[in-house]
Amino acid sequence: MTGRRRTRSTFLPRTGRFTGSVRAGTSVRAGAATLLAGASLVAGCGVVPGTSGDAEDGPVTVMTWAPQDTGATNKPGMPAFAQAYARWINDNGGLDGRTLKVLTCNDRNDSVGAAKCARTAVKEGAVAVVGSYSQYAKSFFPPLEGAGIPYIGGYGVTENEFTSPLSYPVNGGQPALLAGLGEELAKTCGRVTLVRPDTIAGDTQPVMLDAGLESGDHAGSADQRAAEDATEYSTAAEAALKEATGGSSAKKGCVVPALGDRTSIFMDSFRRVRDEYPEVRTASVLGSVDQPEIDSTGGADGPYEGSYVTGWYPVASDKRWDEMKKIIKEEAFSDTRIDAEDTGVQTTYLAFTVLRQAVESLKGKSVTADSLKSALDDGLKVDTGGLTPTLSWEFSGRLGSVGFPRMVNADVTLQIVRQGRLVAARTDFVDVTKSLQEASLR
Repeated sequence: MTGRRRTRSTFLPRTGRFTGSVRAGTSVRAGAATLLAGASLVAGCGVVPGTSGDAEDGPVTVMTWAPQDTGATNKPGMPAFAQAYARWINDNGGLDGRTLKVLTCNDRNDSVGAAKCARTAVKEGAVAVVGSYSQYAKSFFPPLEGAGIPYIGGYGVTENEFTSPLSYPVNGGQPALLAGLGEELAKTCGRVTLVRPDTIAGDTQPVMLDAGLESGDHAGSADQRAAEDATEYSTAAEAALKEATGGSSAKKGCVVPALGDRTSIFMDSFRRVRDEYPEVRTASVLGSVDQPEIDSTGGADGPYEGSYVTGWYPVASDKRWDEMKKIIKEEAFSDTRIDAEDTGVQTTYLAFTVLRQAVESLKGKSVTADSLKSALDDGLKVDTGGLTPTLSWEFSGRLGSVGFPRMVNADVTLQIVRQGRLVAARTDFVDVTKSLQEASLR
């Protein structure tokens, strides 16, 4: 079904279970600290929520969760990288001398599972949830907020990540990506069709894309809804092409698939029906499109050639990612779940960068959920080496008055597919604050 949307924006959550085995993220080379960090977890063994690291030499326990092995979006690289980061940091002196212990959890894209992950983090004494992905913020935030546990560097797929006082996001989430893409497509596209999940979170995507489009005096997009877990998208692809061209094969237009992991399945269907519409271009957002996806669809001869893609961070080939790549090489070279070009992995790296600097700012004091929250709330400025602007959280920043009080980074990068490679279209960041402010008024 297609149709124009002009509803007021409410960035609602999209569509998260404890795996049963918790692996500590330490290396066997960490000696006695490894024995402590690798000890089996026993539920209810007297751990007070959020008190990990009270002793000067005690471990700092955190949790990283993400969906794995589900029929929708999966992010196995995020908990896998978190464990690799723990092994690396522990091999290099730990977090300000303390051992980092990482618990992982599979939320399975299920609200009950997401809540269970959060309750386990509380029960096991985690001082923070770091670098995680879940579409069920309304399930996982209440347990975290009840225990005062900060949520550092979530993926940015839910409204609560930009409103909860316990949330410390490192990017602008889907709102920033879509608004930034709209700003660029307004300059280069005629009719635009957005293909997005038929979910609650998907309902917000047209508003954000249209805000960017209309900032460039574009009429806005047509809204093509599609099942989030479909196994083929021929009907949706045909409808999107017709809408983008007004039914004329000679006309130009743009189709924007934003279906997460299902974008690759959509593009398989799209390629089979696009021959009648040779002038149609595609564009998307990172998280729906990455270099492996471009390669699998034909590279320079595929449908993404010439497409604009918005991201939160510089391209993976940028030297600013060298430390992250070093961690992967040293601690997880053979782990196929971890890809340096995966925005989930990149977000997890940045989230642990925040955690590391927050712990260091405590200067040897107890590391607890409360002390971390205080450090983050008291003006800590986190330097990410240019991968983002300097991060510093206030409850009501530039976007506080329009419903995103915790969004401190509304910058996006613009990338383009050239000769089959995803490269930077411009070297600087694009601030989409103005478009997001316009979207909030709809």
